[in-house]
Amino acid sequence: MKIVLLGPIGVGKGTQAKRLAAEFGIIHISTGDMLREHLKNQTELGLKVKAVMDAGGLVSDEIVVDMVKDATSKPAAAKGFILDGFPRNIAQAEILSAQNILGDDYHAVLLNLPDDVIAARLAGRRVCLVCGAVFHIENLPPKAEGVCDLCGAELTQRDDDKTEVVLNRLKTYHEISEPVAGFYEKAGRLVTIDSSGDADAITKAIISKICP
Repeated sequence: MKIVLLGPIGVGKGTQAKRLAAEFGIIHISTGDMLREHLKNQTELGLKVKAVMDAGGLVSDEIVVDMVKDATSKPAAAKGFILDGFPRNIAQAEILSAQNILGDDYHAVLLNLPDDVIAARLAGRRVCLVCGAVFHIENLPPKAEGVCDLCGAELTQRDDDKTEVVLNRLKTYHEISEPVAGFYEKAGRLVTIDSSGDADAITKAIISKICP
C-alpha cells in the first residue's frame, strides 16, 4: 500500500497519515521530519542540506526527492508507505515519477476544505509550547481556558495560525502545490475526500475509496 497524501494546511494530513499508517501497518514519511533527522544525524544528505541552508539557499527538489527515495528504499518501507504532503510541486511529482519511486500501484488522496473553513479552523487552534499538546477553542477546548490539560503550561496561538498568515499560505498552496492534484488526476490515481467531518469519518472515507 503506497499513499500520497495531498491537501492544504489545516485539513488534517498529519492526523490521517498517522491513522492510515496504523491501519495498514505501513510507515509515515514526512519530508519535514526527514530533513530534521538528516540534519541531526549529519548524514551525507543532511550535510548537503546544511550547506545549502548555511548559504541562505532553498533545498532543491532533487535533494528532497533523494531523501524520499532513501526513506522508501529502507526495509521498513517494504510493506508500503504514506508520503505526507509530498510532492509539494509539479517538479517534485515529475522527478518522483521519473525515478519510479511509487511504482505503478499507489493512491493519491486529496483532503479538501474551503479556504474560509481552514482559516476559521486554524484561528481556533491553541498549542502548548512545553509538551506539544494541541487544542481548539471550539472543537477540543482545554478544561481550563488557556491552560494545557496535560502539563498545566500556558497555551498559545502560533503565529502561522493567525488568519492573515493562513490566507497567505493558502494562496501559495493554490499557486504551487494544488496543481500536483491535477498531475495525479491525469494519471488516474487521485481520489478527493471532503475533510470537514471528524477524524474517524474521514479515515473511513479514505479507506472506502482506496480499498473498494
